Amino acid sequence: MNSLQRIQPPVFPAEKVVIPEAGHFRLNNGVPVFLIEAGTEDIMRVEFTFRAGLVNEYLPLVASTTNMMLSEGSQNYSSEELNRILDYYGVFLNLSVDKDRAGIVVFFLNKHIDKVLELSREILFRPVFPEAELSSLMKKRLSWYLVNREKVQNLATDNFFESVFGKHHPYGHQVLESDFEGLNPAILSDFHTKYYTPENLAIIVSGKIYEKTSDLLNFYFGDIKSKIIYTEDPQNILKGEKRKKVHIVKPGSTQTAIRIGSSTINKRHPDYTGLKILDSILGGYFGSRLMKNIREEKGFTYGISSTVTSLDLAGYKVISTDVNQKNLKKTIDEIYSEIRLLQSVPVSKEELQVVRNYMSGEMVRMFDGPFALAESFRSTWEFGLDNGYYYKLCEKIRTIGSDEIIMLAQTYYNIDDLFQITAGSK
Repeated sequence: MNSLQRIQPPVFPAEKVVIPEAGHFRLNNGVPVFLIEAGTEDIMRVEFTFRAGLVNEYLPLVASTTNMMLSEGSQNYSSEELNRILDYYGVFLNLSVDKDRAGIVVFFLNKHIDKVLELSREILFRPVFPEAELSSLMKKRLSWYLVNREKVQNLATDNFFESVFGKHHPYGHQVLESDFEGLNPAILSDFHTKYYTPENLAIIVSGKIYEKTSDLLNFYFGDIKSKIIYTEDPQNILKGEKRKKVHIVKPGSTQTAIRIGSSTINKRHPDYTGLKILDSILGGYFGSRLMKNIREEKGFTYGISSTVTSLDLAGYKVISTDVNQKNLKKTIDEIYSEIRLLQSVPVSKEELQVVRNYMSGEMVRMFDGPFALAESFRSTWEFGLDNGYYYKLCEKIRTIGSDEIIMLAQTYYNIDDLFQITAGSK
């Protein structure tokens, strides 16, 4: 029997990415609208995004609960009526909230745009936050919370953010069981009035854009005005905890979750593109150093990854994995060993070329289709950037050298600055 021969297919570098520019105009009330014309099917994606994320919370859970309750009834429609109409018109509605922003995304056939925008206005600007639905939602959320508190991965992640950003900062605050009892419709209405306003709104439209989209957006959203003009001190001081190493005991756990990282720069910083490449080498793809060492060679874990994430007030980097308790110390030692190697030993040309090929392919996928274009547009626009960021990233992927990688590892991966959070048995 002939042995199986594995022959790697040839790799061709991706051609230079050409990114379509978004059109731009403002509604009569000043709301910015961005239009990304792409695609051949009569389908559109419209995102309504507000500065109404977790960073704006003055009570735990208020931002996420307000967002989740938007489709639970409006001044003109009950929750059942809204859902029935959305189903009838084949509309996919996604409610979303993250640390910095919140809103909705709707996908629909172009021929239904008039009805979809009417319903979107109802959902976004006329919610009533019915008490019965709120009570039911909070019971469900509490149940999900209690289930998740049994998972060491969630315990480690929550404590990681608290350690890195500080327990009193919105990025680091941990939700407690008692927090699920304090919300009522009046609180949600107050948060909605303050943050779901034209001043906080942007609209991103993508797909094969219907010819009267601009007029219809102006008709449904151009006359909306804020009930009040709300301002607040935007300063949120990032103050990490003093303890760098924390272990959360979870009796009976067979696995121990590891989170190692710290706060870092975000996309506005000129070093960020290089840091993304360094992160890919360390643990950002399946062939990364952490995967080869800790998964393939040592067999300590099924998977390990590192990520660098950009937030409005800061960024953070984190290495994540789950291991058996007996391999915990060995795994952590190997993680730090890989970081030290990046700080001192030049990356080979062969390894760097593999990373270039991988990241070039990822860049192509980021702009594959109208909806991917919209996601990529938003991820730079919300930092005050444009497509120039992606062109700089492409150039950095093509030109970065081993000396720069060492410099970045020494600057941004100082081991003494890293937080080490573990959750599992003693």
